[in-house]
Amino acid sequence: MNSDKERKDKVGAGRPTPTSARQARLPLLELVLYLTLAGVTMMFAALVALYLYTRAREGDVGSPHPFPRWFSLSTVVLLLSSYVLAQAPRLYRADEVPALVRCLGATLLLGCIFAGLQVLGWRELQHQGVFFTQEPSGTYVYLISALHVLHLLGGMIFLGVLLGHALRASRDGIRTLVFIRNPYWRVRLRLLGIFWHFVDALWVALFTIFLFLF
Repeated sequence: MNSDKERKDKVGAGRPTPTSARQARLPLLELVLYLTLAGVTMMFAALVALYLYTRAREGDVGSPHPFPRWFSLSTVVLLLSSYVLAQAPRLYRADEVPALVRCLGATLLLGCIFAGLQVLGWRELQHQGVFFTQEPSGTYVYLISALHVLHLLGGMIFLGVLLGHALRASRDGIRTLVFIRNPYWRVRLRLLGIFWHFVDALWVALFTIFLFLF
């Protein structure tokens, strides 16, 4: 009885630790993420609807030019990045932090390649004589793909922060243990995966639409 009373009387006893306080905020972070993804989905759906409406109103039958091949290649790269990132939770659970660092680094590199290929796709459109202010097919491809790249860049920043912490943790045994045992980083990794796979699926849907309607 006395030992129980002493534990209760200790300074800070019964108060949430910093880690538990973070855990309490995690559901809110996840809710914010899902609300953000819902908003992004509605925004792109509205843009696609406007694209179809504009084409129907102006009697546009589409561009006479082929859809840029760089967009097709970038789709493959983004799908590959999702596959690579999907390995991250398994590596985290296995306490393989160096492998996790390589996984996150490879995903970040593939994201950069995807963005670069998008730029090459825009240049190919310009070489075809399709510019932002001309036919709706070109205007909406520029706009929608640029907005998608901006969202991907946001994910890349989040990924870069997580990669930096994982890299620092991989250089020291104690930091590795703290990094692996902290549920905050595990959830951040899961949220990153949700966002990245969403952006991937979103681009595949947009790419399919433009491939048949461009």
